[in-house]
Amino acid sequence: MFEKQNWKLKFFMVALGQAVSMLGSHGVQFALIWWLAEQTSSPFMLGLSGLVAYLPMSLFSPLAGVAADRLNRKWVCIVSDMAMGLMAAAYALCLAFFDLPAWTVLLMLGARGAGNTFQQPAIQSIIPQLAPADQLVKTNGWMQLLNAGSFLLGPVIGAALYAALPLSAVLLSDVAGAVFASAMLAVVPVPELKKKEERPLPITAQVREGLEVFRKDRELFFLVIAEALCMFFYAPLSSFYPLMTSSYFCLSAMHGSAVELSFAVGMLLSSLLFSSVMTVKRKLRASYLGLAGIGLMSALGGMLPPTFSGWLLFAAVCVGLGAFGNVHSIPLTAYIQETVEPEKMGRAFSMLTLISSVTMPVGLLFSSPIAEALGVSSWFFLSGAAILFLTGAVLLVRRAHPSEAFLS
Repeated sequence: MFEKQNWKLKFFMVALGQAVSMLGSHGVQFALIWWLAEQTSSPFMLGLSGLVAYLPMSLFSPLAGVAADRLNRKWVCIVSDMAMGLMAAAYALCLAFFDLPAWTVLLMLGARGAGNTFQQPAIQSIIPQLAPADQLVKTNGWMQLLNAGSFLLGPVIGAALYAALPLSAVLLSDVAGAVFASAMLAVVPVPELKKKEERPLPITAQVREGLEVFRKDRELFFLVIAEALCMFFYAPLSSFYPLMTSSYFCLSAMHGSAVELSFAVGMLLSSLLFSSVMTVKRKLRASYLGLAGIGLMSALGGMLPPTFSGWLLFAAVCVGLGAFGNVHSIPLTAYIQETVEPEKMGRAFSMLTLISSVTMPVGLLFSSPIAEALGVSSWFFLSGAAILFLTGAVLLVRRAHPSEAFLS
């Protein structure tokens, strides 16, 4: 499926293109949100912007998985990326000539969310078509490393561009990123996916086929169940970092940005280890360890005293949260790429996207009133305790149904 002599060159060309595209996307996303905040000064509008960005993932993830499996994955990525770039160019043109109302940003955020929904499972499914199976952990480590770097640098670049240029000009960086990523992917020959000869199925039947991936692999099924349960508690925590710094530790926005930086540093360090020296043989066990580490770090974060030294420890906890998030996700991604049938891989990844897109808003609806009543630090502790309990409970249930695959 891949050529041993030059697979690294092909992979890094694709990865570099995706990194540049993500860098532009994160920068533009920051600029759009900041412009919306300046125009409206409305917490409701900012909350609505987050919901609009996640909603397309919930609605279109199953369809995106089918598209990644039934269509040419390379062209699904290119069309998705270029569609987002063209939408950014059209919006920039409208901003340059018309005084658009602030709510139009919501349309852009929703459209970008839809584009990302189709692009992500396709690019994740392409990687095993380029890299050998024994290198999938390292290649996913590199992808996460580039993603973490874009997550870290994107807002900085976005803020600098927004301060120097009008929003219409900032949006053009997204266009440039999309063109570069599409060009890099276009010139890389991706081996054609050999598909089984079968009669076309309705969309709903194809989605059910994707769900069968998890039902047939009991080890993967239990891990995904554990992830879905834990993400319900973990996903909302990112929204509470600023409150921990401002309300609990009574520190400034500068300290809040340092916490966000700490999380990104944890992501970068763990991604660097996975992409270089770390070898993972038991991928599912490593993924469970990541979930347990997330729970432990969250619980520790909720037990710290409201002092400056406590805040320093909280920043260290955030490094751990970023690192353990990768310890969970990188081996899981590699396991899916290694074991799932190539023609069903896109739908498998779309199900994971669906889990993350649903748990964030639902978790926020559940956690916000509790954090309001008990305090945000209490929610960190309760979340961590719940994640540890749920991870342990799933493992105990799984152990009651042993199989040889769990030892692989």
